[in-house]
Amino acid sequence: MSNVPVAVVTGSNKGIGFAIVRALCKQFPGDVYLTARDPGRGQEAVAKLQEEGLRALFHQLDIDDLQSIKALRDFLKEKYGGLNVLVNNAGIAFKVQDTTPFAIQAEVTLKTNFFGTRNVCTELLPLMKPYGRVVNVSSMVSSSALGGCSQELQQKFRSNTITEDELVQLMTKFVEDTKKNVHAKEGWPNTAYGVSKIGVTVLSRIHARMLDEKRKGDHILLNACCPGWVRTDMAGPKATKSPDEGAETPVYLALLPSDADGPHGQFVSNKTVRTW
Repeated sequence: MSNVPVAVVTGSNKGIGFAIVRALCKQFPGDVYLTARDPGRGQEAVAKLQEEGLRALFHQLDIDDLQSIKALRDFLKEKYGGLNVLVNNAGIAFKVQDTTPFAIQAEVTLKTNFFGTRNVCTELLPLMKPYGRVVNVSSMVSSSALGGCSQELQQKFRSNTITEDELVQLMTKFVEDTKKNVHAKEGWPNTAYGVSKIGVTVLSRIHARMLDEKRKGDHILLNACCPGWVRTDMAGPKATKSPDEGAETPVYLALLPSDADGPHGQFVSNKTVRTW
């Protein structure tokens, strides 16, 4: 099967992830994997696409569970000899009115959105085949959250030389600072979701740099993107875009043609590169 191209979308049984799978089923010339924590919900989503005449395949994936990530890694290696398209879409957000203590919101949100996504990258990026495409779904909130950071933190997050270890230390510090209730004093904004997505955007910039250093000739393109404000369980019914509209930029980045040399290492919204 190793000559069959393969695409994987994390957290894709509903919302933007599901819309990304739907679009890839129509446009990607290979196997498309819909993944979800819960196999029941995942299979239901695959059946829904089947009713539309679209063929998606299912594989269980919980990005909070390293064993689950490694099981997917081994499956892809074994069956396809690698991976052509990876869309890191899985993420969580507490509702604005949620009364869960901020320190717990910070820990839980960062665990999935940053550390979970990073674990997926650690295991699956080495599998990316030449001309592969990696899309990390971030958020416009990462830009506004960056603006809400102290100058010192902004400088670190905008640095072109920050390492993955340094980023991990900063993300860990945010969680620790919220527990001590000193996060505002330490220059952090009051949004755990925003900080988690700063992490995703900066991680994308670091990984793109790493690909340039280690695999320059492989023409792999990796970007972070913002889907926009999309009507999903996460954003609610008042949002301005449909899930299919929200999927447009991630799908555009996932399907960049093989002769494209960019965008790469960028933060993209509405198919346009934004300054970070």
